[in-house]
Amino acid sequence: MTKPKLPKIADKKSSEERQPEDRAGERPESEVCEVEAGTHPPPKTHSGLLAAPSVEVCSGAKEGTPAEDAQGGAPPPAENGDASPTEETPVEADAGPELQPVHTPTSEPIGLCVEDISDSSISLKWRAPERIGAAELQGYGIEYRKEGTEEWIPAFQGLTERTSATIRDLNTGDKLQFRVRAFNMAGPSAPATLAQPVTIREIMQRPKIWLPRTLRQTIIKKVGDVVNIMIPFQGKPRPKVSWTKDGEPLSPSFANVRNSEFDTILFIRKTERIHSGQYDLKVEIENVEDTARVTLQIVDLPGPPEALKIVDTWGFNVALEWKPPKDNGNCEISGYNIQKADKKTMEWYTVHDHYRRTHCVVSDLIMGNEYIFRVFSINLVGLSPEPCTTKDSVYIQKTGILYKAPNYKEHDFSEPPKFTHPLVNRSVIAGYSTTLSCAVRGIPKPKVTWYKNKMDISNEAKYRMLSKQGVLTLEIRKPCPFDGGVYTCKAVNDCGEDVVECKLEVRPQISKEEKKDANI
Repeated sequence: MTKPKLPKIADKKSSEERQPEDRAGERPESEVCEVEAGTHPPPKTHSGLLAAPSVEVCSGAKEGTPAEDAQGGAPPPAENGDASPTEETPVEADAGPELQPVHTPTSEPIGLCVEDISDSSISLKWRAPERIGAAELQGYGIEYRKEGTEEWIPAFQGLTERTSATIRDLNTGDKLQFRVRAFNMAGPSAPATLAQPVTIREIMQRPKIWLPRTLRQTIIKKVGDVVNIMIPFQGKPRPKVSWTKDGEPLSPSFANVRNSEFDTILFIRKTERIHSGQYDLKVEIENVEDTARVTLQIVDLPGPPEALKIVDTWGFNVALEWKPPKDNGNCEISGYNIQKADKKTMEWYTVHDHYRRTHCVVSDLIMGNEYIFRVFSINLVGLSPEPCTTKDSVYIQKTGILYKAPNYKEHDFSEPPKFTHPLVNRSVIAGYSTTLSCAVRGIPKPKVTWYKNKMDISNEAKYRMLSKQGVLTLEIRKPCPFDGGVYTCKAVNDCGEDVVECKLEVRPQISKEEKKDANI
């Protein structure tokens, strides 16, 4: 039996040569199923964006088979009287997953914005729709119209599968509105439109905000301070500058804004708590913009703590407890100041300063006194104007404990004599007074005695003995050779004694005649 011959067909064009409108109604081969002619109407044409949908073929058709064969065209006759393929038992197509009815368009594209603009072209970008539906997304259509007209003109023929496009050959100075729609088999979606028309002209310099480093963190000011924020920017032509606070436009009575070609100033003469928040700056040229955010925090004195009470009392100690204030002054509570006062004098003394916890113990109270306590809140600005005071007072009871002084061993400061600086051997000339010196220490003060050749010289008029702050001096008046010898100093007290000695040599004087003879 000879297989039937298939008719020759023309070479297929590559997918790159096909125009977008030829593929507008096609579906991927992996998802194509047998569809009877006329089951679904072709998608409507919107401003020339869609062409007539192509005929779908069954999943079992061979590649290269004409559409007429897939739609039931007559096959070639069989040879040798064999039955034609049409007379054989029909082969059922593979049962695939049942598709949902395609009657719902996709949702509109999102995030349509201007990416770039010049004198004759504009670049748009967007994101895919959030809901596509059962039918496959075929592409996007882009249209524009001049301001003041109602006619939408297709930007180009057919659809684009990308989420960005560049429209060229536009007239410089035209003010155009653009919209983008997503298409599937059910038709176009709702359009995504720019917020305002765009003037076709080149932006010489894109808007850019130069936010100073000091403004990138939270700006903290006290109530009543002046706020003067200057932010430079760039952009040509002169950009449009706008300020908002927490999403709402600024009113002139709330804050003053001054704009120039190169910077903008936000000025608040006298700040209040309501000025706290996030300030958004937007610099815009047509649909190209740049934004920056400045956070301002206005702080004030905190309120007083609440519910201060005495929890317990024992001995000379009192335990206190309180709750944080309701108003923290728009900043963190850094601590508490706890004070006490005797009810008789009502003089306040600080017990704890910058105390972090909400409970404390006050110690070292005086027995027999009656005390009251108060607590201040502390934040970045300072102490709270009003304290929280205890309603009740605490009386420290007198105790019957007798004080017994501890016994301490008395320290013995006594020390035997010791010469810290000894006597030094000397050689002197007769007839010239000289001194011998040494230093001694000892507790109690030692008794000092001078000796010459072991003979006591304390009572001799030729010698004078001096003592000042432990420094001992022996003065020898006009010594003669007879005064030479060994001199001894002896120090004695109740703890012991110490001795030091030196040798003194007295040389005779040389007469003038002897000096002359020696020189000759």
